[in-house]
Amino acid sequence: MPTTTLLLLLALTSNCFADIYLHNPRGSNNRLNEKSANRRNANRCFDSQNNNRGGYNVGDKTNQAFTAETGQHRMRYFQSGPTSGRGKSTLLLEWTNQHGCGGNEDTDPHKVNCNLVMQYMCQPQQGGPADDRDKLRNGANTLRQDYSPLNNARELRTETQQQKQNRKNGNVKSDRALQESWEWYDKCRIRQRNQGLFTADQRLRTNNGLGYSAAIYTRQNPNGNRYGYECPEERDYYPYWHPTDWKDIAIMPFNTSLCNWYQSESFNVKKQFECIENYPNSNNVRHRSRWNNEADCQSNGGQWIGFTNYLEYAPQLTTETACNAANGNAASPRYIWGIPHDALATRLQSRCLVALPAPDCVTAPWTRDNHLGNTRVGQASRYLWTLPHFPSGKEHNCIIRIRYNISTDDYDPFKTNSSHNENRVLGIQSPVQQNPNIDIGAGNSPLRLAINTAQYGRTFQDRSHVIKLMPRPAGLESSTIHNINVRGKRGNIVQTYPAVEYDFIPNDIKIKANDLIHFQWAGSNTHNNGNPAGDGQAGDAGEGTRGTDRNNIAQIRDKMENFPVPFENSTLWKNAELIWSGVGQPSSSSSEDIAVTMASAEDLFMHVCLKI
Repeated sequence: MPTTTLLLLLALTSNCFADIYLHNPRGSNNRLNEKSANRRNANRCFDSQNNNRGGYNVGDKTNQAFTAETGQHRMRYFQSGPTSGRGKSTLLLEWTNQHGCGGNEDTDPHKVNCNLVMQYMCQPQQGGPADDRDKLRNGANTLRQDYSPLNNARELRTETQQQKQNRKNGNVKSDRALQESWEWYDKCRIRQRNQGLFTADQRLRTNNGLGYSAAIYTRQNPNGNRYGYECPEERDYYPYWHPTDWKDIAIMPFNTSLCNWYQSESFNVKKQFECIENYPNSNNVRHRSRWNNEADCQSNGGQWIGFTNYLEYAPQLTTETACNAANGNAASPRYIWGIPHDALATRLQSRCLVALPAPDCVTAPWTRDNHLGNTRVGQASRYLWTLPHFPSGKEHNCIIRIRYNISTDDYDPFKTNSSHNENRVLGIQSPVQQNPNIDIGAGNSPLRLAINTAQYGRTFQDRSHVIKLMPRPAGLESSTIHNINVRGKRGNIVQTYPAVEYDFIPNDIKIKANDLIHFQWAGSNTHNNGNPAGDGQAGDAGEGTRGTDRNNIAQIRDKMENFPVPFENSTLWKNAELIWSGVGQPSSSSSEDIAVTMASAEDLFMHVCLKI
C-alpha cells in the first residue's frame, strides 16, 4: 500500500551548483583539510548539491596539520543557563543562498518559493554512544564511509543480529567522517520509499535484488547515489514522516501563514512512527523494516510504534509519574515520557526525556535571486540562535545543518502528488517534463527548454564541522553570553568565493553591564587554496606563511581607518575582565595582557570569555 500523505517538498529552477553556504559556524560543504580550492569528495558526509569550491577547512590544534582527529580544534560554545529567560548564550548563524528567498507573493514577488530549515544533532561527550563507531566526527581523511548492502529478499528476511553487526563492523571506519549512523542509512536503503510523492517523469530505480524502490531513491536522487550515511528521502522532504536524529532550531518559510503547520508537524513536538520487527527467532528488535506505513507494517507482522524526539535523557526520573510531576516546577526544564527515537538498543523502553521546544518560525530573509550575497540591510542572511541548556551538565558534540528548499509555481508544491506523475499508459502527463519541445507557432522550428525535472523543486544544504556545547563554569549560570567569532578564510574575494573573506561576526553588537563576550576563532594549516581551482581563482592573498589561516583582534579608531590604536590610547580592553579561558589560553586578567594576547596570539585558536 503506498503512503499517500503529502508534505511540502523541500525543494531549483536551473542547472546551477552554487546555492547555500554556512559561514558561521563555518560550513564544511564536505571539505575537511584540502589544500586545493575544490573539495575532494562531494559524497563524504552529505549531499549539499553546492559548488565544489565552497566550504571551510576544519581548524587545527597546533601549528602542524592534523593527521588524526585528536589534532583538530572543535569550536566550543557555552550552553544557555538553567533558568528560562536568563543566562542566554546566543550564536549568530550566518549563510548566503543564491536563488533568492523571502518576499511577499503579492507585493514583493520572487521567481521561487522557498523555505529554510535550521537543525542540529548532539551526542554527550561522556556517556554517549557505547560503540565508538557511532560517535560524531570529522574524520582524518576525505574518504566516504563504506557500506555493504543486503543483496536479495532472502537476506532481508533471514539476517540475524550478529550478521547485521558483522556488516556494520566491516563498514564503519574510525578515521572517516560520521554524522548520521550506519543504521540510519541501512534502514533508509531497506525501507520502501513514500510512493505518494511527486516524481514528475523521473524513473526511480529499485534496490538491486530486493525488488522494490526504497527511500534512497527520490526525484532528486533517482539513481540512489550515496552521500555518507545520509538518507536521501529525509534530506529532500520536511517535515519528515519517520523519526530522525535531527532537532529543529528554526523554520523560515516564504509565507508565515505556514508557521503553525510547520511547528505542529515538527518532530520536536510530534511523535513520528516506524515499523518495528524482531530478528528471526529472537525477541530483539531490528533497527529496520521494509514497511513505511501502519497497514503494511501490521499486516506483515510488525508493530507501528511512535517515537519521541528529545534533548537528552533525564535518568533521575525513573517513572512516568515522577517524570510528569517534575513539570510542576516552572524553573526546571520540561519533561516528557516516551520511547526515545534511538531506543532500539533498549528494547523500546519508555524513558523520561528532556523535551524540546517547538521550533522558532520567522519569515525567510529577502535575498536577490541568482546572487550569492547580502540581504537588503547590507548583511548576509542571519538567525540568532539561543543555544540549548542540557540539565545533565554534560558537554555535547554537535553538528548544525541548514537546508534551503526552493520550488517554482510551475506546479503547486502543496497539492501535486503521485497522481500527477508521468504515466503514458494512463494518459497522465507530468506538469513539468524533461527538456520538452515547445511549439512556438513557427512551423517546424520548435523551441526546446532546458529543464531537468530532478531539479524542479530542489534542496540544498550545508553543515558545520563538529562543535562542542559546554556546560557553564560555576558562578556564570545567569550571565548572558554573546559569541563573537571570526568568519571567512584567507584570500581575496575572487580566491575565496563562494566562501567569504575574513570578518568578525557579529559586526555590531550591543551589550549590557555584566554581559559576557566569548571571543573565539580557529585556523587551518592546510589553507593553501591551490589547484584545482574549479570555476574560480586559486591562491591565498594575505600576509604570513603560505597555507596558514590566522586571526587577531586590535582596536582601530573608527571604521574609516585601518591602523591599530596604541595601547595607551585604546579603550576596548580598558575595563575588560578575564572571566574564563580554555586550556593553553591567556590566564592574566590585566588589560595590557588581554590586549597583547588578542592582538598577537600565535595560537591557531582563541577561546576566552571576557566581561567588558
